[in-house]
Amino acid sequence: MAKYISTLVLLLFCFICSAQSSNKSFVVKQINADIVPDGILDEPSWEIADSANEFWQYFPLDSVQSKKQTDIKMLYDDDNLYVGIKVYTAGSDYAIESLKRDFRAGNSDNITLLFDTFNDGNNAFLFGINPYGVRREGLVSGGGLNLNGFTISWDVKWRGDSKIYDGYYTAEMVIPLTAFKFKEGETKWRFNSYRFDTQSNENSTWMHIPQNQNIYGLTFMGDMVFEKPLGKYRTPLAFIPYINMITQKDFELNDPNSNIKVGGDAKVAIGNSMNLDITVNPDFSQVEVDNQVTNLTRFEVSLPEKRQFFIDNSDLFGSFGGGRDANPFFSRRIGIAKDTADNSIENKITGGVRLSGKLTKGLRLGFLNLQTGEDLDEQIASNNNTMLALQQSVFGRSNIGMFFINRQTFKDYDFQDSDDRYNRVAGVDYNLISNNNTWNGKFYLHKSFAHNSGSRDLSSGTFLQYNSRNWNFFEDIVYIGEDFRSDLGFIRRTDIFKTATMFERIFWPEDSALQTHSFKLFPILTFSPDNNFLNTDYEVMGSWESKFTDLSEINVVYNNTYTYLFEEFDPTDKDDAIPLPGEIGYHYNSISLEYKSDSRKRFAYAIQPTMGTFFNGDRYSIQGEMFLRFQPKVFLSLAMNYDKISLPDPYASADIWLISPKIDVTFSKSVFWSTLVQYSNQRDNLGLNSRLQWRFAPLSDLFIVYNDNYFVNAFEPKYRSLNLKFTYWLNI
Repeated sequence: MAKYISTLVLLLFCFICSAQSSNKSFVVKQINADIVPDGILDEPSWEIADSANEFWQYFPLDSVQSKKQTDIKMLYDDDNLYVGIKVYTAGSDYAIESLKRDFRAGNSDNITLLFDTFNDGNNAFLFGINPYGVRREGLVSGGGLNLNGFTISWDVKWRGDSKIYDGYYTAEMVIPLTAFKFKEGETKWRFNSYRFDTQSNENSTWMHIPQNQNIYGLTFMGDMVFEKPLGKYRTPLAFIPYINMITQKDFELNDPNSNIKVGGDAKVAIGNSMNLDITVNPDFSQVEVDNQVTNLTRFEVSLPEKRQFFIDNSDLFGSFGGGRDANPFFSRRIGIAKDTADNSIENKITGGVRLSGKLTKGLRLGFLNLQTGEDLDEQIASNNNTMLALQQSVFGRSNIGMFFINRQTFKDYDFQDSDDRYNRVAGVDYNLISNNNTWNGKFYLHKSFAHNSGSRDLSSGTFLQYNSRNWNFFEDIVYIGEDFRSDLGFIRRTDIFKTATMFERIFWPEDSALQTHSFKLFPILTFSPDNNFLNTDYEVMGSWESKFTDLSEINVVYNNTYTYLFEEFDPTDKDDAIPLPGEIGYHYNSISLEYKSDSRKRFAYAIQPTMGTFFNGDRYSIQGEMFLRFQPKVFLSLAMNYDKISLPDPYASADIWLISPKIDVTFSKSVFWSTLVQYSNQRDNLGLNSRLQWRFAPLSDLFIVYNDNYFVNAFEPKYRSLNLKFTYWLNI
C-alpha cells in the first residue's frame, strides 16, 4: 500500500512542479548616460539597446503574429530602468478614455508591461502608457488567474511620456529600481507585455498566450536578462503628510462641526524586497465614494478596497479562504463600525504599521497592526487589529500560507459584551497553480477563537479548476461552522455546507463574426449541518454566452432557484411591509438576456432585462449602462437598475430604482473633476459627490470634495460636508 501511495505522491509532485517555460529573451544593457522621458527616442543609447519584438496576436486570433507590431527596448543604470517603446498603428484615431492616471486598458489604445522580478510566476509589477502619455501602474498576484489578483490602486513614483507620429507612436519610461522589489544580485526578470489596438481591432502580446488564459496572466512570460547583476539599492524613504480641513453637518442630529485633521504615511524599503508602511491618524477622504448597489438578498455585499495603505502585497493578507463565502481577512472591516442604530459608520484609525514582502526567494511575510479609536457616544470600543501571514512557495508556482488574526479590546466597556472582547482566527491554505494554468486550486482549514464560543468554529474548503481551450470545469466546496467568527473577515453566513460545480463547453468558430461562444451549467447547493443537513438553498444556472469579433456580447441565462427561510424576510426592505413568513421554502425561476456593445466606441452601452418569479410573487428587472466619450477630456456615464417586485397581498410590492449618472472631466494630466450622483429609493438616499483634484507634483494632490445627501421620500437634507485636503509625496 505504501508503494502505491509513494507513486501517487511522486506523480502529483511531477504534475504540479513543472514550471512555466520561457522561450524568448532579450538583454538589458547597462548605461551611464541620462535619458529624458519625453517620449522621443532620440538618445544615442537607444541605438545599442536590445529589442523585445515579434508580438503575437491574442485577439481575434491567437495563432498568428500581430498585424501591427511593437518594439520594446530596455536599458538600466544603478538607479533606474529605462524603457523605450515604438508602437505601429493603422492611423492616429486613438481611443482614449481620459487624461487621468490609472485608466482602464481594455476599452482604449495602450500598452502594458509586466515584470515578475522574483521569477516565481505569482506576483508582478505592472506599468502602462497610452499614446497621449497617460500612465498607470498596478500589481498582479495569484499568478494573474483572475481579476481578484489584479489592481491598479497601487501608486509609485515614475516618469513617462508619449509622442504621436504618422503610423506609430513612441513612449519612454523611467522607472526607479526602488519602485520594484527584487533579490540583490539578480541577473534576470521574467517579462511580458500586452497591447490594445482599437484601429486594427487586435490585442497582442510579446509572449504567445492562448485565448483561454488571461492576457495579464503570469504563466507565459519571457526573460529580460541584465548585462550585470543588480545591486543593492539605497533604502528609500517616502513621507506622505496631509492636512484636511472639513466642515460638515448631520441634519438628523442637527450636529454641525468643523475641524482640521493632520496626519500622514511613511513608506520605508527594508532591503530590496521588503516594505514597511507606517500610518498616523490616516485620512481616506480622497478615496472615491463607493458605488451603491441594489441588494435583494438577506446577506451583506462586499465592496473593493481602495485605500492605498492596504494595497501593496494585499494578496498576502486578503487571499486566504474563499473569496465569496469564507474570507477571514477583509481590510475594509478596519475603520468601520456599527453605531447604536446598527448603521455602518467610520471608526477612526489612530495609527498602525504594515510590513510585507519577501524574506527569502520562496518565503513571503505579511504583518499588520492598526489601532482604532473609541466612540463612547456611539458605544464603539477601541480595538487593536493584528494579522501575521506567511507564504512559502512549493512545487514551482504553488504555495502554502499560514496566518493568525487577532482583534482585541484592551479596555473594559460597560456597553460591550464579554463575548466581543476578542476574536482570533488561525489557519492554513494550500494554493495550487499547475503548468500552463491547466489546473489551479485551493485547500484551506481555519479555526476561530472567541470568549464563550461553541465547538463548531471551523471553516474549511476546497476548490479545484480545470481550464483548457474547449473545456472549463471547477468544483468549490465550503464548510463554515455555526460558531465560526472572524470580526476582520467577510463571512456572508455560517452553518453552511456548500457545493458549487461549473461545467463549460467553449467553441471557437472559424471565419465568423462570432469570436467564441459557450454553454455553461452551474449548480450551487447549500445545506445546513445544524439542521440535519437541510437543503436551504439551491440555484441551477444554465447559460449561453457569446462574444463577437467587434467585442460586443450576447448572453442568455436561466436560473432555477430554491430558498428556505429560517426567519421572516422582506425583500422590498420597506419600513411598514409585512415580511414573508419563515420556516418555509420558496421555488422561483428567471431568465435574462444581456447585450454589451463595443466598449471601445465613443458611445457604448449594455442592457440586461430579467423576468421571472421571485419567492411567492414575480420580478421584472432591467439593468443598463451607457458611456459617452468626448475624448480625451470628458467621459460621461449612466448606470441604472430597476426592479419591480410584485408579491401577493398582504405582502409588499415595490419599484426599486438605483440611478447613477457620473461625469469625469480631465482638463489636463494634472487637473481632474468628477461628479457622481446616486439615487436609491431602497436606501432612501440621494447622494452627490463632487471632487476637484489638482496633481501639482507626482502623486501629490490638492483635493476639494463636496458631499451632499438627501432623504428621497421627504427630500430633506441628511448629511453635507466640504473637504479641503492637501497631500504631498516626499521622497528622501
